[in-house]
Amino acid sequence: MAAVGRDVGADLRDAGVVPLGAGEVHKDIKIAASMHGQPGPSLEDAKLRRPLVIEIIEKKFECFRKEMTLNIYGTLSFATSAGISGALANFIFRYCFKVKHDALKTYASVSALPFLATIVADKLLLTDALYLDNISEENCILRSSLIGIVCGVIYPSGLAFSKNGRLAVKYRTVPLPPKGRVLLHWTMLCQTEVKAMAIPLIFQTAFGILNGLQKYAAFKKKLEKTVHED
Repeated sequence: MAAVGRDVGADLRDAGVVPLGAGEVHKDIKIAASMHGQPGPSLEDAKLRRPLVIEIIEKKFECFRKEMTLNIYGTLSFATSAGISGALANFIFRYCFKVKHDALKTYASVSALPFLATIVADKLLLTDALYLDNISEENCILRSSLIGIVCGVIYPSGLAFSKNGRLAVKYRTVPLPPKGRVLLHWTMLCQTEVKAMAIPLIFQTAFGILNGLQKYAAFKKKLEKTVHED
């Protein structure tokens, strides 16, 4: 048997095949296992890219948050000025009609409704119009000024007039108007004091112009950033 083994080994060496020893086989297995355990280039690239992608997303989210915060603060300031204008209009008409009833109810409604109306109008006529219709800067300023005048002066004045006028008729704090001269009667009652509404009119117009400029500047900045990234 030993002679046969030696003959087979000699034949293998003559054929160019060198049999491996146990140590060499074990070494090859270790090398193969270590190569199998090492991460490939694609996995390493993915590990390197992951923090970079997360950083880019965080930066974009931070920019978006700042823009949204700026827009929200501008809209809330605009709406707050309309609410203050409503409170002033309510005070003027209550003084004109000598009304002393339901003060909290009238102040709450005349302040809150212009506030909400300004937010809705600003969202629909300015923000959505900018991002959907791409309106011009002049158009944006004009719309914002009209929102300030309508929602911050005309609407709260009419609201305060109607609410306090009803209370004046209900509690008879002022003489009732004669037939056929209702509008003239109410106008004569408050024509002097209502001139004070010129102050919020000027203020709301100026505030509307500033709000329009700020909204358009924020829109252009975001548009340029989007084009630059593309």
